[in-house]
Amino acid sequence: MTAIDDESQPESQPLSKTQRKHAMEELQALGEALVALPTDRLKKISLPDDLRDAVVTAQRMLRQDEAKRRQMQYIGRLMRNTDTEPIRAALADARGESASETARLHRLEKLRAALLEDEKILQGIADNYPSIDLQHLRSLRRAALKEQTQDKPPRNFRAIFQLLKEADQQS
Repeated sequence: MTAIDDESQPESQPLSKTQRKHAMEELQALGEALVALPTDRLKKISLPDDLRDAVVTAQRMLRQDEAKRRQMQYIGRLMRNTDTEPIRAALADARGESASETARLHRLEKLRAALLEDEKILQGIADNYPSIDLQHLRSLRRAALKEQTQDKPPRNFRAIFQLLKEADQQS
């Protein structure tokens, strides 16, 4: 086989030592992201039992630097035999990096801006989110407009967003 044939079939070549090392470091970094997650979010991610146990053990290690380093390497080894794409997607969701979550938040921001511009938007919000407290939303709108005119911190502006976000999650 010539060198040209080798270049045309990169799949048949084994990974170099450097490539394997980078792949292992990437898996270990993914494991570190799992360890950094709060327990309630970690429970929502589908993981093999041995990997979940290793992550929970690493979360319990506080100041044991060398032991924690070895545990992270162990997690990286366990991840070699695991499909990492669902884990990456779940971590992206947990960090709010998914495209659908970002689009949803942008839609809510636009709705908030439209509400501040025109009070008639309240009827549309009531139709889309029947569980929302319109009286509270109306008072938050007035307070947010007052904050804007007086150059105060946007506390009520943020509260409107949180109220819309909660209503969107319920529906």
